[in-house]
Amino acid sequence: MKLGIIRCQQTEDYCPGTTDFKVVSARGGAFSGIEEEIEIVGFVSCGGCPGKRAVMRAKELVKRGADTIAFASCIQKGTPIGFPCPAQKMMMDAVRKAVGEDIRILEYTH
Repeated sequence: MKLGIIRCQQTEDYCPGTTDFKVVSARGGAFSGIEEEIEIVGFVSCGGCPGKRAVMRAKELVKRGADTIAFASCIQKGTPIGFPCPAQKMMMDAVRKAVGEDIRILEYTH
């Protein structure tokens, strides 16, 4: 798996993504059951509210080799502060449409 992770821009002020990297390495969370090697090809933010830049950033991750796009848990679950992105569904739907059916989408990381 060649993985690109998109996270909340506002969350990056206080979260360096450590747990995302740990769950990928330990095959936890959304990565449990994945037996193939996982290579992280990019770790980017959504670009800020309302997440419109996530589309072009996902396309760039795919261009650079990603076959899977994961939305970090800060977007869907609101971790670590419990405030999910209000635009998450629109953002994820737009990314799915832009990258096509061949790209796997994971809606959270941990």
